[in-house]
Amino acid sequence: MPFSLTWLAKVLLDAGLKVAEQPGWKDRGRGDVGAIKGVICHHTAGPRNGNMPSLGIIINGRSDLPGPLSQLALGRDGTYFVVAAGRCNHAGAGNWQGFTAGNTNFIGIEAENTGEANDRPWPGVQLDAYRRGVAAILTKIGADAIMCAGHKEYALPPGRKDDPDFDMNDFRHQVAAIMAGNAPAPSKIPAADGAGRATLRRGATGDLVSQLQTALHVPVTGTFDGATEAAVREFQRANAPLVPDGIVGPRTWSLLTI
Repeated sequence: MPFSLTWLAKVLLDAGLKVAEQPGWKDRGRGDVGAIKGVICHHTAGPRNGNMPSLGIIINGRSDLPGPLSQLALGRDGTYFVVAAGRCNHAGAGNWQGFTAGNTNFIGIEAENTGEANDRPWPGVQLDAYRRGVAAILTKIGADAIMCAGHKEYALPPGRKDDPDFDMNDFRHQVAAIMAGNAPAPSKIPAADGAGRATLRRGATGDLVSQLQTALHVPVTGTFDGATEAAVREFQRANAPLVPDGIVGPRTWSLLTI
């Protein structure tokens, strides 16, 4: 049965962000969450190379900590991978603004970064998506920017965690600016490519969707459904540097044979 945070993907999409919904995410979690009060920001401390190499661990967990380890994973290219709609093992013991049940009351975002000096500065597109995603979530739950905490700020005893490795006060300042409408709008995927083919995503219908389904060898229904989205992601993963976001924009169209 789906858990409470099934609104996550739409909120991020409505903010103009790239989103890759992972199979089964609406039913994934360690039970359900409680009232959501804010967001806890993390970095993965994962591999140096790749867009989101830590995704499998975030979904499935580690030998010492069962997954899922956060509701959202943020790739280096600014794509949000939606992992779980339920409670996740991302916070541990801590306190932020008087709230001590981090796994129950906070959404976790694991952003791909080693946390090491040679992995700075963070990609601009990733940091921009990090700020905009947090702003969108806080707006959705009716919270101020102060309800975004770094794991290093929340965790107890002090010093137990060091992520994320950027200045959280500056991060919150920029999140607040986005929430107040004082930041430039994010760049979005063009509505069509040079040949006039519309950008397609889940829910689209029509002859162009049928052509896409034929090219991807999935059932031709004329409706961009879950099976089509999964096939698009598979095609994108096999054709790097395409982003596996399940959206057929100009870059994906350019590599499809239709």
